[in-house]
Amino acid sequence: MAPGPSGSDTRTADLIAASRTAESMYVQWQQLHQDGMRRVHESTVPLYERTAHFRVYASTVLPGMVQTAGYATGLLRSITDFQGTPDDVAEAVRARLARSRVVHEGSHRFALLIEEAVLHHRVCDGPELAGQLRYLYEVMSRPNVSLGIIPLGARRRTVWPLEAFYAFDDVQVAVETLTAEVNITAPGEVRTYLRAFAELSRIAVHGAPARDLIDRAMRSALSG
Repeated sequence: MAPGPSGSDTRTADLIAASRTAESMYVQWQQLHQDGMRRVHESTVPLYERTAHFRVYASTVLPGMVQTAGYATGLLRSITDFQGTPDDVAEAVRARLARSRVVHEGSHRFALLIEEAVLHHRVCDGPELAGQLRYLYEVMSRPNVSLGIIPLGARRRTVWPLEAFYAFDDVQVAVETLTAEVNITAPGEVRTYLRAFAELSRIAVHGAPARDLIDRAMRSALSG
């Protein structure tokens, strides 16, 4: 078995990665969305197409690749209004749904972790949210998708709730903050996020227990 990278090797790799991606590591949403959001979605299609294994941790809203049109419309409308950027919500939603075809095409694999509270966040109207949650049942049935939900009452939590992040294979992690997207390619940092994802996976529920949590959230969405 080959030895793992030494501390100095990791630091060197991290510095090289940082120097290569300095301009794209931290990009403010205002800059990314200065012409609207459609182009941002279209520009990331090649990354989605070449990624074999997605690991997504969602602590605020549901992952973009499993959003319905109604949910995405409510979310992107809120973002546009808050940021005061050009309104191309309808076009951006279509681009987001088109990019999401990777869930259904090719040999891509998806490991999705969702904090239970996300299921209840009203980023759209109750019926639209219920429809979104119902769609998660379909997503869960796909053989290339593992969907885990971290219960609100999960015990022995070794990793606290984090900012949402998307890991593309083991080479890049995109972290979403209020003001910017942070793209991480330094190997040491990427490994840290993957380790956090593995720790969070241990306290997530899957299968029937996850469906029970979705069902509970769906009933809440329809109750008013």
